[in-house]
Amino acid sequence: MRRISVFGATGSIGQNTLDLVRRDREAYRVVALTGAGNIERLARDAIEFDAEVAVTADPERLADLRDALAGSGVEAAAGESALIEAAQRPADWVMSAIVGAAGLAPGLHALEQGASLALANKESMVCAGPLMMETARATSAKILPVDSEHSAVFQALIGEDLAAVERVIITASGGAFRDWPLEQLAQATPEQAATHPNWAMGQRITIDSASMFNKALELIETKEFFGIEPGMIEVVVHPESMIHALVGFRDGALMAHVGPADMRHAIGFALHHPARQALPVERLDLVKLGQFTFREASETRWPALRLAREVMQAGGLTGAVFNAAKERALDAFIDRRIGFNDMARVVEETLTCVSAQDSLIHAGFTLDNVRSADHLARITADEIMGMQAAS
Repeated sequence: MRRISVFGATGSIGQNTLDLVRRDREAYRVVALTGAGNIERLARDAIEFDAEVAVTADPERLADLRDALAGSGVEAAAGESALIEAAQRPADWVMSAIVGAAGLAPGLHALEQGASLALANKESMVCAGPLMMETARATSAKILPVDSEHSAVFQALIGEDLAAVERVIITASGGAFRDWPLEQLAQATPEQAATHPNWAMGQRITIDSASMFNKALELIETKEFFGIEPGMIEVVVHPESMIHALVGFRDGALMAHVGPADMRHAIGFALHHPARQALPVERLDLVKLGQFTFREASETRWPALRLAREVMQAGGLTGAVFNAAKERALDAFIDRRIGFNDMARVVEETLTCVSAQDSLIHAGFTLDNVRSADHLARITADEIMGMQAAS
């Protein structure tokens, strides 16, 4: 019986993970489930799966969680230290699906104790890719990508020589505004941005899809995870979201991963790796689909892509700065303090300001250094937005 933990259990990735575990319940022993504000769902799942511990990231909700778990035998805990303690509990496989930079530390601690880490938290690789990969090497742990694009690249590279790879193409749906005239984007609302044409995801990641910041993070993640040179990584808009990535080889061949827009495929591949098990996902009818279409991923429409390439070129801790500024700008857009187009501008200005501090940017990849860069970027982004609001 495999011991597993799910970090971010109440979100869409976590719920899809538990759906697969539920279908083969006797094969797994659930160690830890974590969530944030959805205490009812967290407690319900912890009781159903007889978890050792349920952790909410919000310390103020600990009493609520304890009440919801009363009499179940499931331990309740809260806060960052509780998340770390849960990640340090022995497990064979850990799903890292906490959204944002908050997912970095639990994922690192899971790797330190040798667990296979199913990585849906792309910010971990963006902020601290070298640290994540070195930790995995040191403990002989595996990092298995769960983003549909990186799972696709991972699968396309099985049995292949990385030296034979000529390019990697990751696809993007284009999000809610792929067909909007450019001049209308400035008036886009958070509600409009949070409506995805293909995928069922949470609010923040869906808005990131509309702005292409999600894809920008994936560009950086591709470089860090696979060691691919930035100039070899391409993005194309693929509205059908059926081809998740393609790998091009030096003989001109393209290896494409094709599948339904269902995250259970990538999750299931990571859960069962290296075996392939039957999954409850749609089988594609190619005749019914008729065709696949592709469009240019314009950096004029989506400046986040240009910024990601600048981050990859700069190196160091600029990834942590980029992500932190993006998170603060997204907060402000959701709160209607800035407009849709302002998010990229805030991130760019923050990168310019913080990157001037060379001693910080090139301080080396430790968790403390990543946190320092993250903290300064958040303060800087807030100051930039504050000055703009006052002007």
